[in-house]
Amino acid sequence: MAPCSSRARRTCTTPANGATTAASQDTAVGSRQVGRRGIVTYAAIVVRPDSPVYTAQQLADRSVGVPFYAGTHYLALHLLEGFLPRERIRICRAPSGSRNRYNFMMTGEVDATTLTEPYISLAEKNGCRTICSAFYHGTEVASDKVDAETYAAFNRAVREAVRRIGIDKRKYLQYFIDYHKAKDPEIGTLTLDDLRESRLVVCDPAPIPDDELQRTYAWVKSWGMLDKAASPLELVNTDVQRQAHVAAE
Repeated sequence: MAPCSSRARRTCTTPANGATTAASQDTAVGSRQVGRRGIVTYAAIVVRPDSPVYTAQQLADRSVGVPFYAGTHYLALHLLEGFLPRERIRICRAPSGSRNRYNFMMTGEVDATTLTEPYISLAEKNGCRTICSAFYHGTEVASDKVDAETYAAFNRAVREAVRRIGIDKRKYLQYFIDYHKAKDPEIGTLTLDDLRESRLVVCDPAPIPDDELQRTYAWVKSWGMLDKAASPLELVNTDVQRQAHVAAE
């Protein structure tokens, strides 16, 4: 196993022992979830071109860099526990932003890391290997200052965007490049042919299904990341969620 760097080693942990909270539980402004996002994010665990890792099983006891308490942190755990016992999963705190985690991995700070688009495509173009990948739903989080009327208006705009993207995905892939290349010139080397339309998935925003909410709550708690919320309903503004989604349809 390639060792973590001294910087990464300080934050590598078996998640059940090191993680104590989930983000919406500890918000300082009283934010709660109000519904499921329209974009379904595609993410992957990636390794360097010279890595000896070719399968998820080979990530046992190897450092995987994730942004703690963000979407790809949870996705990495979901993916890896399908192949490894929990005590063999070793995640490390890595910087927010796929560009930063890509650099973190390429300089050898961690053995693998999580990326989203367009950095998965960039990594693949540069010879990196995708070990495992999946889509995940995110949720919208808002303070109590956001009422049902405001959130319904937001959802109507998102539904229109979903409709337009569904007509011609390729047209909208360019936004992945344009958004990032201003801050990251290397993204400007990508073309539309480097991106896959199948990785751009959107759907109408919707309420969080009760059964999925309960399963997710139980799963996150099993990893030691919820120690205050006694019920998943404490993390969701059910009134705003219900009223806003009805009004947006």
